[in-house]
Amino acid sequence: MSTAPLTLRVECDADYQGEETPRRIFLADKAIEIEDVIDRWLAPEYRYFKVRAGDNDIYILRHDLLTQRWELTMFQSGKYDGSRLSSS
Repeated sequence: MSTAPLTLRVECDADYQGEETPRRIFLADKAIEIEDVIDRWLAPEYRYFKVRAGDNDIYILRHDLLTQRWELTMFQSGKYDGSRLSSS
């Protein structure tokens, strides 16, 4: 089993401060439109973005500034209703 992080392609726009902000994610051949940047964490070597896609899925993206690589570090389906899973 591979433990390598998932690499993806991300299209960005510059925000009002000149920071690159993700606008579209490409996973394999699927384009995912970003509706909202929920939060962001800026560190010297990395940028993290918590974003919501059009289908309410939540992603946390990490941008490595040295290698210019993007990684998907977390995914939460927008279809989850918060109820507990039942074994019965």
